[in-house]
Amino acid sequence: MTLELVQYVIAAACGGGIGFTLGLIGGGGSVLAVPLLVYVVGVTDPHVAIGTSAFAVAVNAAFSLVNHARAGSVKWRCGGMYAAAGTIGAAVGSTLGKSFDGQKLLFLFSFVMILTGVLMLRGRGKSGDAAVECTFEHAPKVGATGFVTGLFSGFFGIGGGVLVVPGLVGSTGMPMINAVGTSLVAVTIFGLTTAFNYAASGLVDWFLALVLIGSGGVGTLFGVATARRMSKKTGQLTIAFAVVVFAVAAYMLVKSQLLFG
Repeated sequence: MTLELVQYVIAAACGGGIGFTLGLIGGGGSVLAVPLLVYVVGVTDPHVAIGTSAFAVAVNAAFSLVNHARAGSVKWRCGGMYAAAGTIGAAVGSTLGKSFDGQKLLFLFSFVMILTGVLMLRGRGKSGDAAVECTFEHAPKVGATGFVTGLFSGFFGIGGGVLVVPGLVGSTGMPMINAVGTSLVAVTIFGLTTAFNYAASGLVDWFLALVLIGSGGVGTLFGVATARRMSKKTGQLTIAFAVVVFAVAAYMLVKSQLLFG
């Protein structure tokens, strides 16, 4: 697949927004990346968009994880439990996703996003327990939620943060800012698992991925700083999360209807 210079310039601008979103809400990177690559940059094969975005988002999530860790908002044990179970799910899901029609994947994923946004808004008034730690007692619930999240992450070709954040909140009761930071452990690992699975089938545009990574790295710095400010007011970060999810879901629904119509 060969893109024009102007498409790479557009991709760089999109990468900055993707990185900002990753830093802000710990997810939404691939939620934004896949439709942006397909509908704005002009990548014609949705599977290439999925594979490329998975790799770029995984690397940018790692950048964002470092920044959140420095701010003390990452609970490593919870992230490790979640990612370990989710990696298995991501491997299974990405294998299934490659054999599924790309446009239908985007259509179905929009409904998953809407449901996730609704569930998060319902709990926006809860501040969470900042002292929570993932012990052996938490392992079954955290592991089961992680596996299901990874399955969806791999199947739909997303980093998974849009699902990991509510999954962590629901399975541990941690505050939103901790869920955002901790989710990036899983997002990084899920994204790499999905990307390498797609790369094995030649479905990753490596140069385009590098463009997204470069501009996205800058965006994550601003996203993390904004998240720290918003977390000081209960519910504000959750609302931001839901707004991003609903906006992209609506856009993908409209686009998919135009394609199928």
